[in-house]
Amino acid sequence: MQSQEIHLEDFQKIDLRVGEVVSAERVEGTRALMVLRVNLGTEERTLVAGLAPYYSVEEMVGKKVVVVANLEPAVIRGIKSQGMLLAADDGQGKVSLVTVDRDIAPGSRVR
Repeated sequence: MQSQEIHLEDFQKIDLRVGEVVSAERVEGTRALMVLRVNLGTEERTLVAGLAPYYSVEEMVGKKVVVVANLEPAVIRGIKSQGMLLAADDGQGKVSLVTVDRDIAPGSRVR
């Protein structure tokens, strides 16, 4: 699949940060949604993610994930989501979080 190319300046507008999931819970009445509290170093944020079919609450806590930190907040099922974590989706039912492979501080920039 060929994607539209973007300019380097467009990519540089995206603020990618390492976030550590400090808590997770299922969103009642939904099949897929979880509410995550994520430590971004200088602050904690709430993220809503459709990961429940792929990860348990227990698996999520402690994971260091890559977060789009400057995404405009969105209200999902009445919950304000303050960013987006990145995950790969093979289109055939497998989803994998984008994580870091070494211990690094929450809030570290991803470049």
